[in-house]
Amino acid sequence: MKKRMITTLFAMMMVTVMGMTGCAGQKAPESGKTEEVQESGKTEEVQEAGKAEEAPAAEGVTEETPAEETEVYVFIAASLNTVMTQIAQKYNETHPEVKINFNADSSGTLQTQIEEGAECDIFFSAAQKQMNALEEEGLLKEGTRKNVVNNQVVVVSLKDSGTAVTGLNDIEKAESLALADGSVPVGRYTRAALVSLGKLPSTDDPASITTAQVSEALGGVEISEQSNVSKVLAAVTEGSCQVGTTYYSDTYGYEDQLDILEKVSYDLTGNVIYPVAGIKNDEADEAQTKAAEDFLSYITSDEAKEIFESYYFDTDVE
Repeated sequence: MKKRMITTLFAMMMVTVMGMTGCAGQKAPESGKTEEVQESGKTEEVQEAGKAEEAPAAEGVTEETPAEETEVYVFIAASLNTVMTQIAQKYNETHPEVKINFNADSSGTLQTQIEEGAECDIFFSAAQKQMNALEEEGLLKEGTRKNVVNNQVVVVSLKDSGTAVTGLNDIEKAESLALADGSVPVGRYTRAALVSLGKLPSTDDPASITTAQVSEALGGVEISEQSNVSKVLAAVTEGSCQVGTTYYSDTYGYEDQLDILEKVSYDLTGNVIYPVAGIKNDEADEAQTKAAEDFLSYITSDEAKEIFESYYFDTDVE
C-alpha cells in the first residue's frame, strides 16, 4: 500500500515537472530573440519588420525605386553665374540626386569649347549669335531652344569715384575704362550702342571693332580689355578702372559699392536676349540625358522666372 502511494506520488511529480518544462519550452524562443535584439539595439526595427512580414502587401503597391545619381554639365554666360547657382540650389531641393556642374565664361569662349568637343548638356548664352552658330552646325537638340530672359547694359563706377562720366554720351571723360572685347556679348552690345550714338563708325558687325579702335575713337581713353563680363565688374569694384560697362543683373549684390551712371536704352543696343538649348552629348547615358532635359525644363519654369526677376533680369520675352 505504501509502495503504491509512493509510485503514484512520483508519477504526479513527473507530470508536474513535464508540464513546467513544456511551458518553458514555449517561452524560451521568445526570450532568446528578445535578448538577442536588445543586445544589438534593434528591438523596434525588428518588431516593425515582423509586423510588415505578417501584413500582406497591398495589391499593385511596390517600393519606390531611388532616383539614380547623375551629373549634368551646363555652360552658362558669366553674367548668369550667381542667378543660376541659386536656381540649381532650388532645383536640388527636389532633385538631390542630380549634380549640376556649371562652366561659366563668355558666350564666345563657351561656343568654342562646345565646338571643340567639350562635354556639355545645356548651353545658356548671353546672346543669339553664339547659339545661332551652334544651331547651324547641328549641335543643338532639335526643339529645345528657347529665349529665357532679357538684360540691359549699364555704365557703372564705384560710389564716390568722382568721375565726370554720366553715361555713354560722355564716356570718353573716364580716366580709365573696363570694356569686354568684341567676342563677348556685353562688349558687342556696348560697341553697338556707341555706333548708334555716332561715336564709332557704322558697321554691320560691331563685334569686329577692336578695343584699340574704340580707344582711338574716344580720344585715346585708357581701356582695360576684359575677356568676360565678370572681369569687367571686378575691374571696377576693385578700383583698377574708374568706369565700366556691364549688365544690370551683374550689379546685384553690389548696390552699396556701385553707382549706375546709365541704363543704356534698348534703342541703342537692341534687346539683350539670353537663349538656352540642349546640346547633343554622345557621352551621356540615359540617366544624365533625362536629368538634363528635366533641368532645362526647370530653367523656363514659373518658379525659375521668379528667381531671375529677383536678380534684375526681365523675363517678359518671346
